[in-house]
Order: sequence, then C-alpha cells, then structure tokens
Amino acid sequence: MSALTVAVLLSLVSAVAYAGGAILQERVAVSTPERRYAPLRRGVWWVAIALNGLGALLHVVALAYGPLSVVQPLGALTIVFALPMAALFVRRKAGATAWRGAIMATVGLAGLLSLTQSADAQSLNDAERVMVALVTAGAVVALMVVAHAVHRHPVVRSVLLASAAGVAFGIASVFTKTVAVDWEASEPLTHQLPSLAVIAVLASAGVLISQASYRGAGLAAPLSTVTVVNPVVAAAVGLTLFGESFRYGSAGTAVALGFGVVAAGGLILLTTERIGAAQGAAASTVPVAKGGPAATEAVEPKARAHELPALPTQPAAGPHRRVLFRHGHGRERIGS
Repeated sequence: MSALTVAVLLSLVSAVAYAGGAILQERVAVSTPERRYAPLRRGVWWVAIALNGLGALLHVVALAYGPLSVVQPLGALTIVFALPMAALFVRRKAGATAWRGAIMATVGLAGLLSLTQSADAQSLNDAERVMVALVTAGAVVALMVVAHAVHRHPVVRSVLLASAAGVAFGIASVFTKTVAVDWEASEPLTHQLPSLAVIAVLASAGVLISQASYRGAGLAAPLSTVTVVNPVVAAAVGLTLFGESFRYGSAGTAVALGFGVVAAGGLILLTTERIGAAQGAAASTVPVAKGGPAATEAVEPKARAHELPALPTQPAAGPHRRVLFRHGHGRERIGS
C-alpha cells in the first residue's frame, strides 16, 4: 500500500470521526440546553470529545504520509459524512436545501485548499506570535459578544459561535505548525511553552464554543461553518505571514477566489435553510380554529339566531305578578 493511499484512508477515517463527534455534540446540546458550553456530567459528550481528538490525531498522521494538498481538502468531507450518519443513527434527516448547501461548502473548501501552495517551513517570531494571539482573542470574544446579543435568532447566534470556534481552531493549527517547525530546528523547550499554552487555550475554547453553537440550530449549519472557517483562517495566516501562495499564479488565485465564493454560498444556503425551518416550526405551533376564521365567522351568526331572548332577572312589581319563564327543553310555564 502506497503512502498516498494510507494518507487518503486516514483522512477519510478522520472525517468520519469528526462527523461522529459533531453528531453527538448536537444531540447533547438538544438534550441539555441549560449546559451550553461544557456538559461535563454527560458521558456522551466525553465520547464526542474523544472522537474529535481521534479525528485530529488521524489528520496529523495523514499529513505525515501525504501532501497537504490532498489531506486538507479531504477533511472537508466531514460535512458530507455527517448528514447521512445523522439520518442513520439519530434519525435526523436533512432536506434537499441542506444537502445543496453542504455540498457547495465542501466543494468550495476542497477547491480552495487544493490550490493553496505551501512555502518553505517557516515559523512566527515572538512579536508575530503575540500579535496573532491578541488578534485571535479579540476576534473570538467579539464574535461571542455579538452572538449573545442576537440570542433571539438561534441560527444566527449558532453561526457566529461556530465562526468563533473555527477561528480558535484555525489559529491553534497555525501555532501547532510553528511549534513543529521550531522543534525540527532544535529550539529549546522553554521557548515553546508559551506557544503550547496558546494551543491548549485555543483548542479548549474551540471545543467549548463549538458545543454551544449546536444549541437550537441543528447539525449542518454550525458544523459546516466550523469546517470551513477553520482551514480558511489558517490558510489566510499562511498566505500573509508564512509566504504561502496559490498555485498557477493569477489564474489560480482567481479560481481560488471563485471556490471561496462557492463555499460562502453554501454556508449562506445552510443558514437561510435553517432559519426558514425554524420559522416554519414556530408558525405551526400557533393554534388555529378548526375550519379557519371564515368558518368561525359563518357559524357565529347562525348560533346567535338560535339564542333565546334574555329574560328579566327581577319580576314585575305588584301583589299579583305573573312571571313567564322558560323551563326544560324550551317549554313555557306560568307562575305567580
């Protein structure tokens, strides 16, 4: 078996592990909405964390066997694997619009990553590491603040939180690459400790924020957002700070931008589809009289026509008063 085949198989298994972890996270978010960030007492959540860790480990091993241009695009298949797996294991079926959005996001991301050309191994200097860490922290906090400000719109809130998680994961990958390059250059361990701390904080924040993003928004929209934002952020840092570029010059750059538009269109489609589904579900819960308003209006006059006239509550004054009142089934009785 060739090294490329091993890399492809590991990448596919990694995508399946990520998909399984996302499905479990979404189910935990549905069953325990009060614990939006860290449902530590749920064993299923820890299984999801283990699956995400397994996916990350297999992804790293796949990179050791195959080129980045093959391994990274295959990671985008997480979205495609997650939808049928959710339908099979948790009976969560996705509509045609969700499938179109997921496929668009996957194709756009895979095309964008396949055109990214790595440069020689480079590392961030100390000033760049501080700058990237501070900008990342500011971006994540800003997205979380905006997400909580729009809490009345669960899908928008979910996408914003998923974007924050994707930013955290993407920059954690950047620092991981930096540590790997410095490790090969025999840098002392004490120099790596701040970067390792940043990786731990960003990875943990990404896990907790992504867990919150699944609350009230389903599976496809937040998962697609995290899957797309994560490598795009990492690629953006690579293009600006690591000297990476797109293949085939200007033509490749134009095609890469086109793939980016396709990926963004897929995310927009997924978001609008979920918003429409949420609005439809809310409308279906509004009680409507049987037969509709028109039928109610048609019945009311008929009911009034059969109403009996109101009778006085006090009898007429006088010693020999006669009272006419209704008794039983419409029969009349006269009394004094």
